Amino acid sequence: MSDMTCSDNLSSAFEACEKGMRLTREQGLALLEEADFLTLGRLANRARFVHNPDPVVTYVVDRNINTTNICTSGCKFCAFFTPPQKGGGYVLTHSQVADKIEETKALGGTQILMQGGLHPEIGARKTAELFTFIKQNHPIKIHGLSPPEVVHMARVDGLSVKDALDLLIEAGLDSIPGGGAEILVDRVRSLVAPNKCKTDEWLEVMELAHQKGLLTTGTMMFGHVETPAERIEHLDRLRKVQDRSLPRKKGRFTAFIPWTFQPANTALDHVRKATGVEYLRVLAVSRLYLDNFDHIQASWVTQGDKIAQLALLFGADDLGSTMIEENVVKAAGASFRLSQEQMIRLARDLGLEACQRNTDYTLVQV
Repeated sequence: MSDMTCSDNLSSAFEACEKGMRLTREQGLALLEEADFLTLGRLANRARFVHNPDPVVTYVVDRNINTTNICTSGCKFCAFFTPPQKGGGYVLTHSQVADKIEETKALGGTQILMQGGLHPEIGARKTAELFTFIKQNHPIKIHGLSPPEVVHMARVDGLSVKDALDLLIEAGLDSIPGGGAEILVDRVRSLVAPNKCKTDEWLEVMELAHQKGLLTTGTMMFGHVETPAERIEHLDRLRKVQDRSLPRKKGRFTAFIPWTFQPANTALDHVRKATGVEYLRVLAVSRLYLDNFDHIQASWVTQGDKIAQLALLFGADDLGSTMIEENVVKAAGASFRLSQEQMIRLARDLGLEACQRNTDYTLVQV
């Protein structure tokens, strides 16, 4: 921390925002902790239109396919996983995955978000077989896995992360979602996800993916044991990777998606659930701090439609997925649903146009 007082940091942060200058960590923290709520929203909304001048809100039609719920990670925030030694676990067959894909395509879906647990016997090779099957028989964009899964699968097969990625990409992996980021600070990860990959490993997967031309997203699950300063550190680590990735022109983070921890049915159910105001503050600061990210996505799945609509005034320009199927957040007690028609209405009520997009944010011509 510099010798400046917090008030000075806030003043300089406002000045930086007004002039379109890059925020420092100290300024980002001052905005998060001290800024007037509505002023923060105004600044973030203005930044949103700097990055995306058109009055358009985007969304994608897809489904989350959880190929297995068997997981060795044992994350304290997860209500979905089943330990390998316990009954009740499943692994989807190729036929079951195919049925879900065909239903998705029939509903106008353009991609599947495919993730599973850290299954002790499923490595990169077995996953590549599934991807090859999908591409050969039921072709669709595979927005799949997460950095912890890639690291785990590489270890199962005795491969380097680089070689595991090459194998998965050759088999049909098109892009990587930002799952498993939680908070990119090892102190926090050791408390909530001790068996998951470390911060540097998560970032390494994404940077390697960018080098190989893949698009990815960045995420943050907040509102559990992290501090406000650690939230800013998380944003800073993502911004630095994006700085290195952008000059290569192809692989990069397309969007950032923050969402709040859902404590119900988890080992952290004693944690106070973050409020909608807290969510919007983090969202707004994310838009202002991540000056090299094109898009910020609202999390209606954890916040519901009203807060998601407000998010479109606090820096977000994307409503994410229609989520034909979603299992992980639902297991933690969140039951919000939002159809394509509802997304369009939320945008139009604000004087904005809603448009379906692909994974790379090109618009779908309908």
